Amino acid sequence: MITLHQQGRLFITLGAINAGLAVALGAFGAHGLQDLLSEKALLTWHTAVDYHGFHALGLLLIGILSHWIPVAVRAGWWLLAGILLFSGSLYLLSLTGVSALGAITPLGGLCFLLGWALLARLALRKPED
Repeated sequence: MITLHQQGRLFITLGAINAGLAVALGAFGAHGLQDLLSEKALLTWHTAVDYHGFHALGLLLIGILSHWIPVAVRAGWWLLAGILLFSGSLYLLSLTGVSALGAITPLGGLCFLLGWALLARLALRKPED
């Protein structure tokens, strides 16, 4: 039986919570906001949901991989920051219409890129590195 260390368990938990949130927010957008938001705002909302859900799966993956690559959790923190900044700013932009929130979104995208790049680097390095 595989025993995951605490941070691996944390990222599996964070991934599961975020995956559930993405499903709930997707349903809320499709059913609760359909008559309240413009078509453009709903499209923005659904973009946030897509990235939220995809990167929630990334958090789960990192939690599992941390058994073999313990430092993979470093990449997980970047993905979590990306969810908060990228998806979070798009959720708020959709609801408020405050276009200045769009300036935060690329920072979240950068966090996503850094997280995936770091994970790739960590997976390729030799165990003694």
